[in-house]
Amino acid sequence: MLNPQEGEEMTKKAPPTIDDVARAAGVSTATISRAINDPDKVAKQTRDRITAAIDSLGYTPHFGARAMATSRFKTVGAIIPTMANAMFASGMQAFQEVLSEAGVTLLVATTGYDPDAELRQIKALMMQGASGLMLIGTDRPPETTRFLQLRNIPHVLTWAWGEDGLFAGFDNKRAAQRMTEHVIAQGHRRIAMISGISAGNDRVKERVAGVQTAIAESDDATLLTIAESPYLLDPAGDAFDQVWQQQPTAIIGGSDVLAAGAVVRARERGVVVPDDVSITGFDDIGLSLVSVPPLTTMRVPQVEMGRAAAMLLLERLSGRTANSIEFDATLIERGSLAPPRS
Repeated sequence: MLNPQEGEEMTKKAPPTIDDVARAAGVSTATISRAINDPDKVAKQTRDRITAAIDSLGYTPHFGARAMATSRFKTVGAIIPTMANAMFASGMQAFQEVLSEAGVTLLVATTGYDPDAELRQIKALMMQGASGLMLIGTDRPPETTRFLQLRNIPHVLTWAWGEDGLFAGFDNKRAAQRMTEHVIAQGHRRIAMISGISAGNDRVKERVAGVQTAIAESDDATLLTIAESPYLLDPAGDAFDQVWQQQPTAIIGGSDVLAAGAVVRARERGVVVPDDVSITGFDDIGLSLVSVPPLTTMRVPQVEMGRAAAMLLLERLSGRTANSIEFDATLIERGSLAPPRS
């Protein structure tokens, strides 16, 4: 997070222009344009000098700004952690449908949960003409935050909730706390958690914090251990092996994928869900229904968030006032959670 003084200084400083790059590189603006749009027509030594100047100044050719200046923005970008996980699929579909109705094209990029890759993708999408962006979550390096502020890039944040920015999202901590309170109310006192990888992921951190808060506020429940895992079935199974050593009566999964991986590994080991251990998920993707047994989970409002994110971004791009929209996650009870056997 930037402190107010830093934010104020950045808003006063004008973003670098192509003229600034030309002066720093000692070439004309026409040469800069050729180096960006048709690099083979510019000598390598000159290109290298221009690239160094661009990197030093933090300049990005913002083709989308030209469209906005004439009220003809036609393209926006969305950057998501991965396309391999179904948790983002329906939200992205809803986001795209609203944009399509407005005649706006969507460009999509992924980061692989790499914060540095997100900044590269932001720059790439802006160079491709994106007038604004949808971003997932709030946890990003200061360099990325500075870049967004310096360029004054319109963007909406989703799958999370906060006060600093334009949001179409939900409170991950509160949702995870509600699930944990429900698990405790079922009679469980020995609880473990399988979470996603927390580094650079505010959603994971908030869900862990929600579980910890519910445990801390209970009279006698204990959080035995937390195992982190990528959002893949086999690693989630390995995380089950790790937490099962503590003999919990309930395991709270930070996502449906993690919970399903735990259920599969439990079955392989002869551990019966929910008779021997209850396992809960988070997201309510299709996998939660085909799990055996089906997962008790928190339903994330993916479609609603996607639609709202698109509408808020279009409002912001059109110069209208856009206000954040908060949604609630919903507890869905299925067969993977039951009271512990006495």
